[in-house]
Amino acid sequence: MNTLDLWPIGNCQVSALVDAEAGFVWGCQPRVDGDPLFCSLLEPKRDPAPDRPAGEWRIALVDQVSAEPSYVRNTPILTTRLTDKRGGMVDVIDFCPRQERSGRMYRPVAFLRIVRPVAGSPRVRILLNPSRAGGAEDAPTTSGTNHIRFLLHPQPMRLTTDAPIGNLLDGEPFRLERTLNFFLGPDEPFVGNVEQEMARMLHQTKRHWQTWVRGLAIPLEWQEVVIRSAITLKLCQHEETGAIVAALTTSIPEHDGSQRNWDYRYCWIRDAYYTVQALNRLGALDVLEGYLTYLRNIIDAAEGGTIQPLYSVSGQSRLEESEAKGFAGYRGLGPVRFGNAAYTQIQHDAYGQIVLSSAQAFFDRRLLRMATREDFTTLESVGEQAVRAFDQPDAGLWEFRTKSSVHTYSAVMCWAACDRLAKIAATIGLPDRAEYWAATAARMRAAITEQTFLDGDQRFAATFGGDELDASLLQLADLQFVDPGDPRFGNTLDAVERELRKGEHMLRYASEDDFGRPQTAFNFCTFWLIESLHLTGRDEEARMLYAKMLERRTPAGLLSEDTDFRTGELWGNYPQTYSLVGLINCAVFLSRPWSAIR
Repeated sequence: MNTLDLWPIGNCQVSALVDAEAGFVWGCQPRVDGDPLFCSLLEPKRDPAPDRPAGEWRIALVDQVSAEPSYVRNTPILTTRLTDKRGGMVDVIDFCPRQERSGRMYRPVAFLRIVRPVAGSPRVRILLNPSRAGGAEDAPTTSGTNHIRFLLHPQPMRLTTDAPIGNLLDGEPFRLERTLNFFLGPDEPFVGNVEQEMARMLHQTKRHWQTWVRGLAIPLEWQEVVIRSAITLKLCQHEETGAIVAALTTSIPEHDGSQRNWDYRYCWIRDAYYTVQALNRLGALDVLEGYLTYLRNIIDAAEGGTIQPLYSVSGQSRLEESEAKGFAGYRGLGPVRFGNAAYTQIQHDAYGQIVLSSAQAFFDRRLLRMATREDFTTLESVGEQAVRAFDQPDAGLWEFRTKSSVHTYSAVMCWAACDRLAKIAATIGLPDRAEYWAATAARMRAAITEQTFLDGDQRFAATFGGDELDASLLQLADLQFVDPGDPRFGNTLDAVERELRKGEHMLRYASEDDFGRPQTAFNFCTFWLIESLHLTGRDEEARMLYAKMLERRTPAGLLSEDTDFRTGELWGNYPQTYSLVGLINCAVFLSRPWSAIR
């Protein structure tokens, strides 16, 4: 049975999820939202060749009894030790090359595997059967002396290897007596000795990632948690454009039979804002700089008009949603969807997230490209959209498909856009614009408070004129709309806990939606609760709850979107940027200071 015990590898161009037994079960090309060549995670319905699962690349031992995956320290390079019943051992090293070369970042559409004998006389089977056409069919092949060519779409790929080609084509086991190398990449001749070149790529990729991690400003406590989360967030950025995807997968359901199976391989303005916010806390400015380039292109294309909640990694606006009939789905729980109809929704919080993501570029002198007055003028058009939208109904951050309201979170994000524009204008020497935006923000704050604050309960509501609660109200303090010491925030926190907290977990809301009543907790909301507990002085409780969340992580140290609050099982797309952001933020908030070790 498929599980989320999966280990991501990647290079910010392509990525793959490797299961605990050295099988590539998910991965797309030529980018994260492209055609899946590895897709067994979603259980293709077609009959595979004998002993050759559809959409998979597996390296297995004959009579295998154990598999032990682990990452090379401070990298996304995965080593899996396989052991057979006679004591034979093999190490499988998996990575996507990433290194500086000729003044550029070398990050090809390529997946590399090195198979090393460790002990005994292990017999291995190499089973490679990539898919094409949305996972609907096996990729046809041609072969040569040292390569196999796979006719994939939109571009063919070539496996170059020093392993016996015949053994790969027929899938028969053979004795592993020397290190074997596999380079699945562009359909072009491999230049140089494959063993030497792959050893060099492994060394350079390891050095690159460990150098990147060395530049992070991490907290004293939970360092491994923060480092693994940061590396994986970095893998979720498509470096060519700067886009940051919400997750690497599609259609992992929120719970058994939920039908909430969505494609998360796109860039949500909201999710990306939280990702750069968390990585900024660690000083990973390269992710911010790339994302700001992406945002500037999105704003230019909108021409002062409506901003969509999500776009493709290349910035395309149309993400037509369809069901792939050739899959049974994760654990047989379809449907499998490609594309996401949420791109057609109105979600006003995007205006605030654009401004908040961009604001640092006007203040941080470490950036290679600081923002200019021209950039501020462009952001003002986003602010004007926020002014027009803040008191208008939308689908909200939870993306309701059949109902709309004026959501407090969206309104406050629009207010935050104007509030930050005032601060930016003051910093860059535009006092008239600072006064305008400050006055505008003040009017918006007053209107939001009037419409959402309940005098009887002395708390905020989740919608204008309503009394509903949802977990996004916990963001009012983080967004600086209210002070964490304000009794109104304390009362709101108490009310949210009473209605939405389920033991160690937090629901996003408790009411029925388009698909019924939620049955799982939203992990990011639990981290919002931990943050709110910290802000209101409940640090001991916050640390205990954070420790419980750490226990929910997969063996790879990661989290998906949702958790069954009854069983603790993870559900939803994986790895989820929201959840990784929560791991980082709460570690930063709760850690003892470095001065504690002096």
